[in-house]
Amino acid sequence: MPTMLFKKKKKTQKNQPVSNQSHCCYCSMQCSLQLVPSDKHESGLVVKPSPDFPVATGRLCQKGLNSLDHVVHPSRIKEPLVRVDQDRNNKWSNTSWNTAFDQISDKIKELQTTYGKDAVSVFGGGSLTNEVSYLLGKFTRVALQSKYIDYNGRYCMSSAAAAGNKAFGVDRGLTLPLSELENAKYIILAGTNIAECQPTMMPYLMAAKKKGAVIVTIDPRNTKTSKLADIHVRLQPGFDAMFVNSLLNVIVNEKLYDEKFIKDRTNGFSELVETVQPFTPDYVEEMTGILAPKIRTIARGFAKAKTGIVFTARGLEQQVNGVENTLNYINLCLTTGKIGKPGSGFGAVTGQANGQGGREHGQKADQLPGYRMLENESARAHVSKVWGISPDELPKSGVSAFELFEKINAGDIKAMIVLGSNPIVSSPNNAVVEQAFKKLELLVVVDLFETETAEYADWLLPGSSFLEAEGTLTNLEGRVFHRGKVLDTPNENLLDYEIICELAERLGRGQYFQYESIEDVFNELAKASAGGKADYSGITYKRLKEEKGLFWPCPDPEHPGTPKMFTKEFYHEDGKAKIFAIKPEKPAEPIDSEYPYILTTGRLGNHYLSGAQTRRTENLNKKSPIPVAEIHPWLAKKVGLIPNQKMKITSRRGSLEFHVKITEGIQPKTIFVPFHWGKELAINQLTNDALAPISRMPEFKICAVKVKAIK
Repeated sequence: MPTMLFKKKKKTQKNQPVSNQSHCCYCSMQCSLQLVPSDKHESGLVVKPSPDFPVATGRLCQKGLNSLDHVVHPSRIKEPLVRVDQDRNNKWSNTSWNTAFDQISDKIKELQTTYGKDAVSVFGGGSLTNEVSYLLGKFTRVALQSKYIDYNGRYCMSSAAAAGNKAFGVDRGLTLPLSELENAKYIILAGTNIAECQPTMMPYLMAAKKKGAVIVTIDPRNTKTSKLADIHVRLQPGFDAMFVNSLLNVIVNEKLYDEKFIKDRTNGFSELVETVQPFTPDYVEEMTGILAPKIRTIARGFAKAKTGIVFTARGLEQQVNGVENTLNYINLCLTTGKIGKPGSGFGAVTGQANGQGGREHGQKADQLPGYRMLENESARAHVSKVWGISPDELPKSGVSAFELFEKINAGDIKAMIVLGSNPIVSSPNNAVVEQAFKKLELLVVVDLFETETAEYADWLLPGSSFLEAEGTLTNLEGRVFHRGKVLDTPNENLLDYEIICELAERLGRGQYFQYESIEDVFNELAKASAGGKADYSGITYKRLKEEKGLFWPCPDPEHPGTPKMFTKEFYHEDGKAKIFAIKPEKPAEPIDSEYPYILTTGRLGNHYLSGAQTRRTENLNKKSPIPVAEIHPWLAKKVGLIPNQKMKITSRRGSLEFHVKITEGIQPKTIFVPFHWGKELAINQLTNDALAPISRMPEFKICAVKVKAIK
């Protein structure tokens, strides 16, 4: 029997943390926390805010305060599990790590011998550390020698990333640090509910408001964020590009643009001038119901403000036109010169813990570490040299996250390894994913729990939690920081990065995965990123610990990092940004007489992603134990719905029944349902799997439906 690369470690005394400092595992703020002894929790520990990090200093939201609960939950997987039979009838058998690695690697070899290297795929996650994200990409391309890898961040940041690359030549979530928010005089928050999704960012907004900033929210719902706003635009999903064109129409025709900035630092303005002419405030009021005076007020206010910031998020990005929607909001910053200056900039608010770093270092189908593109010959040469292989050995680009499941159903992919994700809950039209999982000849899931995805697995390997795995992450600002180890893994289990390396060893490619520690992985990542757009080569663990984080790009050890982007030039060859004239297009599935209403999905403040962690956290789950559909009183009356009745929602993909909240705080033709549940409560049974042409983002936010009251 082969010897394990990674030996069992000596555990610390029960409930005695090896360190007490960590970072929250949830949103992209990555607030600092500490574990302290307490008899108030059965683990003997309790989470408290830590003043150890310059972001959200001294604050935690409800998810952060309860983040220990899922780590010590009794349902955690504590040893490798294998199916008793081939029918995947939910019966598991315990086994050893050696047996698991031997049998999994043997099956992979068998499938690749029969069907080719690309028969095996990998599906990663946006909450994994930079090191594990990097290793997953390297493992897929070097150990498996497959082109098929993508991750759940495709469902989160891909449209914003594509827009940033097109407009600026680079994708970094925020072009400025959060500390600049209080210097902004006008802030537009479009399609983002920060109060529930990034709660500890709210003090930054409140600080700006205290200093006189005007805040505008654009959302089909009245949210906790919109309560802070001076102006709320309740826009029906699908009309973002048209609405922004009306703002640009005012800015152009009243000559409120920054002529010098446009001339010196942008291309494409003349095309925009022509394109926005038909979209007068009066015309757009007729099309959207947003009053023309409100449109003019926002346009004039933002353009005339000395400083201004635009933040977008999934509301406008998770659409087949999401790239174009985002580009148009970027146009507001570029035409008014509000970028690269104090108190000004654009930001796409990252959703997942490491949504930024997770896409920079190799989990995306077409990218190599450092935000290098896989099809670029010089990029392939650089990374191959770091990895010690020939560029000819590197596979070409694969396909996006949802397309992996289509490839399975087409018979092209026979096996999948899932790490840090629960795609059967988070993917659109998840019947396609279920069908794919049933067709796979091998499904390996690495996770803390038996998730809805793991129920289809042949192998379930224990994953490591955020408190157990040392590494780095990159928050929404582009700030790279170090997260230390606090606890040992249960039952002395391997860490995620060790699982990857051990599998590579069993596949005969272990010579490329020889690391003494996770810091060695980071050091290699830094070398691989050198010269790329997301350059980490000047970053070390020592610097991160001493300086409490560094903003990329940071190309050498003396470089201070780059908190503020584009102060002098953009990343296109001529140093200029590109303005894109956007012509509004219809969604993939417009409403019609048969399906006359719009279903849109989103998050709740006390849950996170597929709910695998938060539904196992009692203090969070009891606040929202089931999904509740929000509808307007007009729609409730139209379908004869009364309080305490359930409602059936039907799309072209199926029907589900939900409890209902009737509220004035939603656009009348729009229905909102949160997506944190699986099986019969999974709203993604109904959502549309149409993909954006550029970003391959599914259209979660616009799904044509009909509704019926359940008597």
